[in-house]
Amino acid sequence: MSGTPSRSPRFLFGRGSWPETRRIGDVLRTETVGGALLLGAAVLALVWANSPWASAYQKLGALQIGPHALHLDLTLAQWAADGLLAIFFFVAGLELKREFVAGDLRDPRRAIMPVAAALGGMIAPALIYTAINANTAGGALSGWAVPTATDIAFALAVLGVIATHLPAALRTFLLTLAVVDDLLAIVIIAVFYTSSLHLLPLLAALVPLAGFAVLVQRRVRSWWLLLPLAAATWALVHASGIHATVAGVLLGFMVPVLRRAEGPGPGLAEHFEHRWRPLSAGVAVPVFAFFAAGVSLAGAGGLGATVRDPVTIGIVAGLVLGKCVGVLGATWLMQRVTRASLGDEVSWWDVLGLSLLAGIGFTVSLLIGELAFGTGSEKDEHARIGILAGSLIAALLATVVLRARNRHYRRLCAVEEADADADGVPDIYQRQDSDVPR
Repeated sequence: MSGTPSRSPRFLFGRGSWPETRRIGDVLRTETVGGALLLGAAVLALVWANSPWASAYQKLGALQIGPHALHLDLTLAQWAADGLLAIFFFVAGLELKREFVAGDLRDPRRAIMPVAAALGGMIAPALIYTAINANTAGGALSGWAVPTATDIAFALAVLGVIATHLPAALRTFLLTLAVVDDLLAIVIIAVFYTSSLHLLPLLAALVPLAGFAVLVQRRVRSWWLLLPLAAATWALVHASGIHATVAGVLLGFMVPVLRRAEGPGPGLAEHFEHRWRPLSAGVAVPVFAFFAAGVSLAGAGGLGATVRDPVTIGIVAGLVLGKCVGVLGATWLMQRVTRASLGDEVSWWDVLGLSLLAGIGFTVSLLIGELAFGTGSEKDEHARIGILAGSLIAALLATVVLRARNRHYRRLCAVEEADADADGVPDIYQRQDSDVPR
């Protein structure tokens, strides 16, 4: 009818705002470098653990440091898993809050899709692993959550190398998906892998956490005030029996996010993210990978016994098949429910490539494997090999799909760059596309 106003088309992967596009590009560059360091650290650990000097690697990881009186006389491997990964999850908490408060995903129509994909990408791997290990003895079912997490640094590093021209909306989708399911993995750790809970230190942790929240809400940036409160929160959460990385997420959620309309310049969350992301990607995650990835291929019953173990098979199947089915299936379901289009030039081949890439479950998967089976146990060794193999297979399959799509987008980018304005902003961002939230 002529009197009926036309409705703008809905896009699942609509083009985001130009500031968000630039920010995602900056994140990708940092995570690409971090992912390269992570890969290098994992390869070094794997080579060292299978060399004649393997005993030196084991002794290094078992070296204890820290004050015994505070029950913090941890091994270097424990400091990497409990301490350094708290920095990683602090940055993840900042990223998720910033994205949902001030980023393009503050629009619920945009946010629901990566969140649904993250949930699908956790449920399907868990079901596949459980089905494979349903009749396996020896506590194999406790590893059901191992293939549920996507490694942010590793996945974005691979994406940054193989798909340099992928649309920012797709990169934002992968980043948000990885952050959401890693944070959901932390919830799983807190709920299902906390063997004993001590309420007194947990309640005591609320005091420094509240002090930290008050200071950051007042825009205090002084490290000599904030760092002791953050350290106290971490130590008390660690003493409570809950995995200490939960403290990093809680601290990240306390930092206020500056909306674009509230003033010029970066907010406190952006300031902290700028300061701590390089440390997380360049130090915390690679060091953890170094201590977690060093598994002896000759040990744990030999490589033949490892590849036949349902634990190994379940993890590989969960990461490669489960992640792909879960993420792709949830995205397809959201498209059907919302009756939205994928977006201009976006293909289901792109979604398939990202779904495969989500199967890179390195950092948090290694952490869950240690908690599920016990560090150094035979099943933990098998789990680590399954994680390494599954992540590698997922990365290779994603590379095949996304490299082909990258050539397509490179041609489109060449046209857009020719139309860029004097400030380097492509004209298409100046036109305020109908799918960008107002």
